[in-house]
Amino acid sequence: MEKELFIKQLKPFLYLLDEAHEATGYIVVGDERVCVIDTMNGYNDLHKVVREITDKPIVVVNTHGHPDHIFGNVYFDEVYMNPKDFEMASSFFYEPEFVKICNEKGFSVPPLKPIKGGDVIDLGGKTLEVYDLPGHTPGGILLLLKEDRILFTGDSVNHHLWMQLDGCPEMNEYVKAIDKIMFLEKEADVILHGHATGFDDISLLRCMRRGAVEICNGKTENDQPYNWFGGVAKQHPFKLEDGKEYDQTVSVICYR
Repeated sequence: MEKELFIKQLKPFLYLLDEAHEATGYIVVGDERVCVIDTMNGYNDLHKVVREITDKPIVVVNTHGHPDHIFGNVYFDEVYMNPKDFEMASSFFYEPEFVKICNEKGFSVPPLKPIKGGDVIDLGGKTLEVYDLPGHTPGGILLLLKEDRILFTGDSVNHHLWMQLDGCPEMNEYVKAIDKIMFLEKEADVILHGHATGFDDISLLRCMRRGAVEICNGKTENDQPYNWFGGVAKQHPFKLEDGKEYDQTVSVICYR
């Protein structure tokens, strides 16, 4: 079922795709190639959307393996993802409802190709550097658009971080993983995450880390229950920095 796709041009080379306010993907146009970052729920023909912008060869990357970031893969020939999320993504591709839709529409799921921290995607004049950030999923990755100091974070860094899922590590392990990529706050000015409508100041990264540390230190006396489709978890609010520009104001980490 097609749902409305809101397309916002953030820069001459950069487009934000807001699919029914359920998930966000991005198109980055280089001199030689174009990169699609996350394909969302697949409600819309993203290949057609890209072709309305450019005819350059397409590289598609999933920041992680959750359905609202991968189901639109069916519009492309191949997609890159961290292999640590391959098994999880495949399980969603075999969900009966998704299989039924694919059969009805003649879709097929393209092969997943490996990408991981240390890899570089050269679009021609635009370089995306890949960094691992396991936590929300085992294979979560970040993409740094080096020339323009933009960090694409999927769901690994955002205003509503889910860490209550099966497979999420203990919070202290997640903090260790964040610490390994904290140097990126000196390499980027802004963040674009997987459910954004615009830019967040790079300080969102350290604000989220601070919230995770508070959970580790037991500063959770005011945390409230969080009801989600898997049951009831807890949610810990974390404070944003004064004087910085953020896409959203309410920020929480959900955890077990």
